[in-house]
Amino acid sequence: MRSPPALAAVAGVTHRLAVLLKAGVPPASAWAYVAEDAPGVAAYVAEDAPGVAAAVVAGNPARVVDSITSAAADLPVLEGDAWRGLAAAWSVATDAGAPLASSLRDYASSMRDLAQVQRDVAVALAGPVATARVVMALPLVGLLFGAALGFDTFGVLFGTPIGIVCLVTSALLVGVALWWNRRLVASAQPREATPGLHCELMAIAVSGGGSTERARATVSAALARCGITGEDSQVDAVLALSSRAGVPAAELLRSEGDEQRREARASAQERAAGLAVRLMLPLGLCVLPAFIAVGVVPLVMSVISSTIGSF
Repeated sequence: MRSPPALAAVAGVTHRLAVLLKAGVPPASAWAYVAEDAPGVAAYVAEDAPGVAAAVVAGNPARVVDSITSAAADLPVLEGDAWRGLAAAWSVATDAGAPLASSLRDYASSMRDLAQVQRDVAVALAGPVATARVVMALPLVGLLFGAALGFDTFGVLFGTPIGIVCLVTSALLVGVALWWNRRLVASAQPREATPGLHCELMAIAVSGGGSTERARATVSAALARCGITGEDSQVDAVLALSSRAGVPAAELLRSEGDEQRREARASAQERAAGLAVRLMLPLGLCVLPAFIAVGVVPLVMSVISSTIGSF
């Protein structure tokens, strides 16, 4: 059974925490229950963040944030960014006095959207990647086919200068094709684990009832503490619209965050759809010449040598 995307695991942890907190479970106990009921989560919390145990016992929100951030340091980029986003959401909610449970529930929802992007990309890439793997075996198939026909393709390939040149050339071409394929597949993956995060954090901060200036300071401090860089110019635009219209900013900010996630999802799906065509480039420019080098050239040389030797 295929394991769920990393972002789905983060979303599951976050949603369970939100449910427990909503039911009145203290934050420290909520972390303990999550670790107890989900071995995968326990692995994240207990093994990747040694400081979490002390944070759970002490019930110190700031220490929990630092522990989550520490755990994310050694994780893959997308996974680490998702955990740092959770830490930032926890930090903003506790510092701004916003409802922690609803804040975490909103963040879990955004993570689930992005996890679905990972699933969509994996489905779109399944066919092209499988085709590339099969075609990669063509050089070896050509070599074995020549030997099965009774020609001394192995002797030509390993025992003559031209054969050795063909062998080295084929190995280099296949290596380039493998590297090229990996780069293409990596380029089609989601590039950002937390699109719309700045809008979500600002929505949480203003939900605490403080001023816009205090909300900005809270979000900036949380982002710096969790190691999240970059700014979102749309936050300023949404806050300006809220001020002009005289309406609460939280819903406008959440709407903007949703729009940014939809754009990220569409972009990832578009890259995955185009990958089916781009994967043909390394196959045509590298794998097929490699097939000719070890499957065709030694076979032709063996046929010629056998024909000359028969006279």
